[in-house]
Amino acid sequence: MMSQEFLPDDNKSDCPNDDSAAESEQDVVCVTVTGSPQGVRETILTLYRLGFAEVGDWSPVQRAANPKQVMSVLIRRRKRKA
Repeated sequence: MMSQEFLPDDNKSDCPNDDSAAESEQDVVCVTVTGSPQGVRETILTLYRLGFAEVGDWSPVQRAANPKQVMSVLIRRRKRKA
C-alpha cells in the first residue's frame, strides 16, 4: 500500500529545477535509479514490493551518462504540510 501522502503524477514532465511547484500546495520529489539494466529493474521491483511505487509509475529506462548504465526516474507529488 502506497502512502496517501503522495499523489499520482498525471503530469509526466521532468523534475522541476525551479520553484514552479510552489505555485500549488504540492512538493515535487524525484527519485532516480541508475545502474546496470538488470540492477535498475530489480531495484524498481524491490521498491514495488516494499509499497514505495508502482512499477508503471517509473519512466521508461533510458541511457545514462555512463554508456554501460541506464536510468529510470520516478516523479512524486506530495501534499505540502502546513
